[in-house]
Amino acid sequence: MNIQALSLKDLNELVSEVIRLQIRGSYWLEAELSQMNENRGHCYMEFVQKDETSNNIIARASGRCWASTWSQIKLYFERITGQTLHAGMKIMVQVSPQFHVQYGFSWIVEDINPEFTMGDMMRKRNEIIAQLKDEGVFDLQKELRLSSFASRIAIISSNTAAGYGDFCNQLANNEFGLTFQTELFQATMQGNRAEGDIIACLNEINAREEEFDVVVIIRGGGATADLSSFDTLLLAENVANFPLPIITGIGHDRDESVLDLVSFLKVKTPTAAAAFLIERLSSTLSRVLEAEKNIHDYVHLRLEREYNHLNNLASRVPLLFSVVKTQQEFHLDRLLQKMITTMTAYLHQEQHKVEIRYNQLLSGVQRTITDNKYHINLIEQKLKSLDPEILLKRGYSMTLSNGKVITNANQLKDGDVLTTKLSEGEVKSIVKK
Repeated sequence: MNIQALSLKDLNELVSEVIRLQIRGSYWLEAELSQMNENRGHCYMEFVQKDETSNNIIARASGRCWASTWSQIKLYFERITGQTLHAGMKIMVQVSPQFHVQYGFSWIVEDINPEFTMGDMMRKRNEIIAQLKDEGVFDLQKELRLSSFASRIAIISSNTAAGYGDFCNQLANNEFGLTFQTELFQATMQGNRAEGDIIACLNEINAREEEFDVVVIIRGGGATADLSSFDTLLLAENVANFPLPIITGIGHDRDESVLDLVSFLKVKTPTAAAAFLIERLSSTLSRVLEAEKNIHDYVHLRLEREYNHLNNLASRVPLLFSVVKTQQEFHLDRLLQKMITTMTAYLHQEQHKVEIRYNQLLSGVQRTITDNKYHINLIEQKLKSLDPEILLKRGYSMTLSNGKVITNANQLKDGDVLTTKLSEGEVKSIVKK
């Protein structure tokens, strides 16, 4: 079997010629930009279309924009939308087909419609705002109270950003000599990393909430096109739910991101944020100084009133003292007379009681003495009747042995010497049985 095959180059050239002849002119294409990279001034893209319900990719194609065209439409797009072209963005581009023998098929981008992208961006932005309101968090930051003495500031920014340096310099060199404590939490402030970096910084600050009064998110020197990083739902939710007031200074005069809308306060630039904090603290200082002056004036006035009152009282003291002295002297005299009278009556009464007690005691003593004399006489007479001398004179005798009176013969034994006392003299005898 004789089969004549075409070479791949021949076949591709055939396809290229068919496309050139059959698909003439250019077309406006609506698609999502899934990939994009620049090389030597050219831009290489990949377009996709997703199913609206499942979000699955149902179509895919490559696109190219040559350097001469890309340099123009890129600046035009960024100037109109304020955004850079990036993956995930929906765009409308004018394309023409091209089938390259060596590189295959691709759509050649010739122009771009930034209004289409702006509409899509606005739609997404409005969807985010609506979701935040449905969640009840859109106005949470507005309900917070910023301390009148706010001076401890957590700054989320890039350390190389011009806006960060301007912010710190303005705080440090304020005309009122106010002192602020600042701490930088470094984050990428543009591109795909911005969202994750800022959220990480917020988490770190939240863990040290008591150390700060306010959070400031600032950027400076970046392109307006980089503001898309601040129009994400996740970042907006983190800011809306944050416990400390957040001030944003990330845009320019005409730009307002979703982050600006949910923050406590949106200002134009980092220097405007510094000016706000300086003005607020200086206003507090003015109120404190005014209150200090009012207190000083009030105390001075009160002291002056009290001084005059004391002088008035002092002028009345001599007269009042004289009257009081006379009254008190009269009162003391009356008390003294009353005391003397009372004491005299009391002494007379007690003296009478003493006399009565003395007489009673004297009578009792005399009776006791008389009774005791009578008893003594009786005892004396009884003792006299019992006196041995008297008994001896009556003819009685008393027998002793060894100085002891013998009343019983059993008290004696043979040979004992007895002494018999008589009224006149005594007789010695010896016992014999």
